[in-house]
Amino acid sequence: MDTTAVLGIAGTTLASYFAIMNPVASTPVFITLTEQDDAATKRSVAVRSLAVAFGIVVVVSIAGNLIFKLFGISLATLRITGGIVLFIIGYQMLQGASSHSHKPSDADVAESKEAQLSVAVSPLGIPMLAGPGTIATAMTFAAGGWLQMAISLASFTVICGATYCCFHYSDRLVAFLGQNGMNVVTRLMGLIVASIGVSMLLTGLGYHAAVAG
Repeated sequence: MDTTAVLGIAGTTLASYFAIMNPVASTPVFITLTEQDDAATKRSVAVRSLAVAFGIVVVVSIAGNLIFKLFGISLATLRITGGIVLFIIGYQMLQGASSHSHKPSDADVAESKEAQLSVAVSPLGIPMLAGPGTIATAMTFAAGGWLQMAISLASFTVICGATYCCFHYSDRLVAFLGQNGMNVVTRLMGLIVASIGVSMLLTGLGYHAAVAG
């Protein structure tokens, strides 16, 4: 694989993870879940939630091929399914709605306040950061081989770093953008997610059409 192809894959994985995880739009949720915590606890929650999300992505990336073989799933089929999932998430974001696969429910938020650090696992780690869209993306890219898996994990690491920065400076970020700014970012990310979903869907359908033909 030449340098151009590697850079292309890296760009696609970075854009995919950034749009799906949407660190900027996730920040208000982090603020809500940790509003009663001190600075040290907030940092712990941020680090643990990202560690949980990263661990999940690593597991599904490494075990992805095994899962394919176990259930008889092809890469093209996963691309079709993942594309549909991403399109739905992106469409909901475009409409200004909170996707249940990305953002916790009010019940999750209420329960999480009873145990400060437990929010790092759920709902922050799962499903907000490592939701169905993130998992489908990780499995899809990892199925392309070890090089694509390494690029995917490296890209996800970069996005985790960006997410930590957003969480660490959460109060300043929300104050700077305001509610209107947050809405614009969410809709922009929704458009990107939906576009990536359509691209994955068409790629999967194209492969099946070629095989059938």
